[in-house]
Amino acid sequence: MLPWKRVIRPLAAFLLAAVAVTAPAASGAQAAAAPSSGWNDFTCKPSAAHPRPVVLVHGTLGNSVDNWLGLAPYLKNRGYCVFSLDYGRLPGVPFFHGLGPVEKSAEQLDAYIDRVRAATGAAKVDIVGHSQGGMMPRYYLKFLGGAAEVNALVGIAPSNHGTTLSGLTALLPYFPGAEDLLSSATPALADQIAGSAFLTKLNAGGDTVPGVRYTVIATKYDQVVTPYRSAFLTGPNVRNVLLQDLCAVDLSEHLAIGLLDRIAFHEVANALDPDRAKRTTCASVFS
Repeated sequence: MLPWKRVIRPLAAFLLAAVAVTAPAASGAQAAAAPSSGWNDFTCKPSAAHPRPVVLVHGTLGNSVDNWLGLAPYLKNRGYCVFSLDYGRLPGVPFFHGLGPVEKSAEQLDAYIDRVRAATGAAKVDIVGHSQGGMMPRYYLKFLGGAAEVNALVGIAPSNHGTTLSGLTALLPYFPGAEDLLSSATPALADQIAGSAFLTKLNAGGDTVPGVRYTVIATKYDQVVTPYRSAFLTGPNVRNVLLQDLCAVDLSEHLAIGLLDRIAFHEVANALDPDRAKRTTCASVFS
């Protein structure tokens, strides 16, 4: 029998998804009114110290505000022009986004980055994405011309090679119609299953494209992207970082690493400005 932790964690992830999709519309309205703490300011002009705007890409079931209440102010306070978008919306599902087909979401990212570049005058942007948001931009880079518009991609617990959700996706073939329902109701979830047609296309011929720097920050306690090493990339200009190699006592799992982990945030800042990088340790939580 599997240990209870290995069963409960992925079940909790599925329950969270179920609650999210059935949440009342009022929750979405309240979240939409949440303050953005100064980011998404289209009058912001990048400084000489930070010449590229940073575009934040939320994860599955996330949105442009709640996913970034920690990291966006962290970067804004360090002098970056910071932007975030909503993508992958499904009709009738408020607040919880990133559920539509990943290819279509990449097209939305492409259009948003064009808007950011036009407003700021920047030739290139840097992208920081959490979960699906760290993987989906790779489609934009590889197939939509994004490599000419992006300097660096930083993925926080990204689903680069898909997920087994701790093995639960292996059960889908035993439930007739389950895979078809998943694809039709929430295409992005189906696209992120390890071995999906989308991921096969995305990763064919190599994980990276020339001219872009890649950083992946993963946690060994990830209960959504499983196994956690599936987040890592292979190729030139890639740096794969395990959070616990920076701070062994950091217990952040899939959500916490993107929402509130200042050790991960410190490493994001290092990836955005490697020439001024400072060693990330457990003490970075205070920086």
